[in-house]
Amino acid sequence: MMLSWKQLILLSFIGCLGGELLLQGPVFIKEPSNSIFPVGSEDKKITLNCEARGNPSPHYRWQLNGSDINLSMEYRYKLNGGNLVVINPNRNWDTGSYQCFATNSVGTIVSREAKLQFAYLENFKTKMRSAVSVREGQGVVLLCGLPPHSGELSYAWIFNEYPSFVEEDSRRFVSQETGHLYIAKVEPLDVGNYTCVVTSLVTNARVLGSPTPLVLRSDGVMGEYEPKIEVQFPETLPAAKGSTVKLECFALGNPVPQINWRRSDGLPFSTKIKLRKSNGVLEIPNFQQEDAGSYECIAENSRGRNVARGRLTYYAKPHWVQLIKDVEIAVEDSLYWECRASGKPKPSYRWLKNGEALVLEERTQIENGALTISNLNVTDSGMFQCIAENKHGLVYSSAELKVVASAPDFSKTPMKKLIQVQVGSEVSLDCKPRASPRALSSWKKGDVPLQETERISFLKDGGLKIANVTKADAGIYTCIAENQFGKANGTTHLVVTEPTRITLAPSNMDVSVGESVILPCQVQHDPVLDIMFTWYFNGALTDFKKDGSHFEKVGGSSSGDLMIRNIQLKHSGKYVCMVQTGVDSVSSAADLIVRGSPGPPEDVKVDEITDTTAQLSWKEGTDNHSPVISYSVQARTPFSVGWQTATTVPEVIDGKTHTATVVELNPWVEYEFRVVASNKIGGGEPSLPSERVRTEEAVPEVPPSDAGGGGGSRSELVITWDPVPEELQNGEGFGYVVAFRPVGVTNWIQTVVTSPDTPRYVFRNESILPFSLYEVKVGVYNNKGEGPFSPVTTVFSAEEEPTVAPSQVSANSLSSSEIEVSWNAVPWKLSNGHLLGYEVQYWNNGEEESSSKLKVAGNVTSARLRGLKSNLEYYTAVRAFNSAGTGPFSATVNATTKKTPPSQPPGNVVWNATDTKVLLNWEQVKAMENESEVTGYKVFYRTVSQNNVQVLNTNKTSAELLLPIKEDYIIEVKATTNGGDGTSSEQIRIPRITSWPNL
Repeated sequence: MMLSWKQLILLSFIGCLGGELLLQGPVFIKEPSNSIFPVGSEDKKITLNCEARGNPSPHYRWQLNGSDINLSMEYRYKLNGGNLVVINPNRNWDTGSYQCFATNSVGTIVSREAKLQFAYLENFKTKMRSAVSVREGQGVVLLCGLPPHSGELSYAWIFNEYPSFVEEDSRRFVSQETGHLYIAKVEPLDVGNYTCVVTSLVTNARVLGSPTPLVLRSDGVMGEYEPKIEVQFPETLPAAKGSTVKLECFALGNPVPQINWRRSDGLPFSTKIKLRKSNGVLEIPNFQQEDAGSYECIAENSRGRNVARGRLTYYAKPHWVQLIKDVEIAVEDSLYWECRASGKPKPSYRWLKNGEALVLEERTQIENGALTISNLNVTDSGMFQCIAENKHGLVYSSAELKVVASAPDFSKTPMKKLIQVQVGSEVSLDCKPRASPRALSSWKKGDVPLQETERISFLKDGGLKIANVTKADAGIYTCIAENQFGKANGTTHLVVTEPTRITLAPSNMDVSVGESVILPCQVQHDPVLDIMFTWYFNGALTDFKKDGSHFEKVGGSSSGDLMIRNIQLKHSGKYVCMVQTGVDSVSSAADLIVRGSPGPPEDVKVDEITDTTAQLSWKEGTDNHSPVISYSVQARTPFSVGWQTATTVPEVIDGKTHTATVVELNPWVEYEFRVVASNKIGGGEPSLPSERVRTEEAVPEVPPSDAGGGGGSRSELVITWDPVPEELQNGEGFGYVVAFRPVGVTNWIQTVVTSPDTPRYVFRNESILPFSLYEVKVGVYNNKGEGPFSPVTTVFSAEEEPTVAPSQVSANSLSSSEIEVSWNAVPWKLSNGHLLGYEVQYWNNGEEESSSKLKVAGNVTSARLRGLKSNLEYYTAVRAFNSAGTGPFSATVNATTKKTPPSQPPGNVVWNATDTKVLLNWEQVKAMENESEVTGYKVFYRTVSQNNVQVLNTNKTSAELLLPIKEDYIIEVKATTNGGDGTSSEQIRIPRITSWPNL
């Protein structure tokens, strides 16, 4: 196609703009959606959204029902950005379909259609309604008679007075399609006034119709009759994909009919289908194509049945499967744009350009939704929209077509400045300038034009390929790109280098855990190339920062040696040294075998168990590249401290043996076993424990330890022992055989103690003499038989409790809180046992039941009672006690605690000091009536460096202390009384005297 000079200028201008101004056609961010405006709403405006992005920013216009809206009518419309604000909406003028148009210098797009509807609900027109007269047992329909309205409604009926609403059940039904009330069979309790209540689901407004009286006729009762279906769904009902479909069905009849549903094709209902209102409503949520078909409502009673049928048909609004996308195409090329949508019925397609219907011509064709434009020119640029539509809706897809015409330009896709290749390789030099239409390319090396040869070939995309490169191919290569709008050059410097070679490669190695090794990797490379070493371990790149504790790269500029410190088993594997330059890469691999102590043996089993042995077997674990030399067995019980080495047969288990017998086990104990393998590196990790097993029962072998006894009450023989631990009881039914006899008697008396945890046995008999010597021993037994006895030992029978009370008991008050009690010791013979001590009981106010007790040792004949209340009479009695019990109390004596010392401290303490003495004076302390009389004073003094306090007693209110004043003294004074010392004065600090003035 020949272009005019004006077109060429325009194309050049557009090409310049394309490089500097990033123009973008409008793209909707927000589009208007269907709206319902409640008539009478307090809100006096409604906003339809429209927002688009683009460069330059788009401007907007709107259409209503296909006609432009006059936005200059500011009292009716306002444009807020792209949003259209309708002021004081009016249902007569503003109802309809709205579309938004967004335009900038690139083009125009049009939004989807948005319907604006007005919702209102007016009052009922009919003022009075005639009475409906029916026989009892007859069915009846009460008509609602809808008022003028727009928008979705709901219906209810009031019975007689608000708020008594009709309750729906199998006999009564309110249709949400017609609003009518249906009563299948009228009963006397139905007589009354019925009022239809209509509510707008949009505005929430509610209006009431006039009451309809329902009365019974007096000419008899209606007989039984078969169901008559009064509420049924249409024969054909279209249902949208994803919607909720509700089918109503209700019948009059006597008896009251039962409603049931089914599909005509016999298919079962899906689980999502719900039956509501006593089966009067069939609800299908999220309607899909498989829900379409014929449905039947069956009304049935004892007089017959009736069936209503209807078909649900499925439809779906168009939904995009393939959208169109922005495209940039060179002038004179062809465009093929395809948009595809799904829907039922199948959508049809139409195209818009800049908001107007696309005009078809010879080079512009539409087929099955696909748009083809051949031999493009710049005037074809603009905003295009594909519209897919069926009778249920339509969808828009928008995109920009940019037809470009420009001379070749390397600024966006420059050629590589430098390409490095090695001798003998193949190289391709790219030449891809931006050009519309595509440029033709030619090449030169230096100043010499290139021609195709066996090694040099020109590529279809304008590039140059050189095979089997030699040193002579190095140099500057220039690509000259040209089309009808101009030409441009690009250059690449080709550098040819020698190949890289590894001169010292890593070799296979065999090491032990804990050693350190170096894997060498040294190369010879072209000096003009930078070189980089990388290591791979078992295919993964080595991270020297993360694994720095083990891996380190060492060596010079031509060396990438790998040092591995403190090698572990996990380091076994394949190591690859990769050497890379800007031109080539080489690699070399080596296997590193790390030998370590064995892994844990596997599958340890107990094959056979006896009372003292266990037969074990196991499987060999990993040997970690060093053969197993030996195995050892460890055992654990609930009574052991951790795992213990077990004795086995054979005693030494070699590495090829995988069975052993564990011996010297305790009978009737739960054991776990594990096995440890060893090789020349050392011992490995233990196996997982075997299953817990219990050895068989056996006769007990260990008697109780520390058998003895003694003590107890009169006529008792107490025998004690340390119970045998559970792990040594050897079986169930474990107990003790206790045997005893007086010293010198031949026959043993035996008894059985059945509790294995019991540590003592008490034998009671009046014939037992106090403190008599017995021989005792304790044996063991279980269900398997009797075991050994402990060694025979001697114990004394219980002592006789004291029979004599202490004499000469006296009580003496020491202070306001202390009384001292004394007595004469009771007579006692060693043959009667051991006197343990005395018990002093004391109380006040005659309340012996709440007495306190104090015990002292047997050789003590006095006790001091402390913590008593002041000026209070206390009573006390004393008795002796031994291991058999206590003797009789002595006669009761009493003493009264003294009054408390004065609470007033000595006041106004003054002092005078010389270098050898201190003179003190203070005020007299006067006791209160309830306090002890002052008998004197105590002066407490010490140096600041000492803790030992010295005391001076005086009956005066002054004192003289002979003290060398070489350091500071602390002094305080207390009054003394029969009830104890009084409150201390404030501490006085007397400083040391360093020198005395000359008098």
